[in-house]
Amino acid sequence: MKKAMTWLKNIRPLKVLTVFLAGIFLFLTQACGAPGIATQPPQRGSQAPNIERYDSTKDYPLNSPAGGINNFSDVDPRAKDEKAANDRAEALVKNAQRNIDQKGADSPGQYGENFKQGTPLGERVKNLGEDIGSSAEEVRKGVVKGTQRGIENLKGNTQNAADDVTKNVQRGAEDAGKNVQRTADDAGNAVKRAVD
Repeated sequence: MKKAMTWLKNIRPLKVLTVFLAGIFLFLTQACGAPGIATQPPQRGSQAPNIERYDSTKDYPLNSPAGGINNFSDVDPRAKDEKAANDRAEALVKNAQRNIDQKGADSPGQYGENFKQGTPLGERVKNLGEDIGSSAEEVRKGVVKGTQRGIENLKGNTQNAADDVTKNVQRGAEDAGKNVQRTADDAGNAVKRAVD
């Protein structure tokens, strides 16, 4: 008898409750599960007669190979300007090749020769100075515009804050007056109830 009492004292109610809830959960998931899991697969005769099946013995040409990625044309087949696009691409390739042939440099010496044949050094320095001056002017204009916009925003924000403070003070005063009136009404009602 002592062994049975000791065993009962060692059983924790939380463990028993956990095992009980797990068993109920397992029972409910199996009993109330989706019935579609164990159903029969559809039979051939159950499909509509107008559905065509894929036949591996037939050839289904979707698009004729024309090169490019995956051996198909890289151009949308609905596009009507494929020839114009190809002509433009060929012209760009030829132009790039011509530029390489005329202005290309195979060595530092050839690069120096190309540099000497170009714009004279004085003009390059002058152009560089003008570019730097115009860049500095654009930066100055951008800073001035940004500063003006910031000042205008600051003025607008300050005005809005002042308006909001004024409105909040007015609302606070109105709320305080209403609260005093309600308190007085509540006190009057309490006195009436006490008298009645």
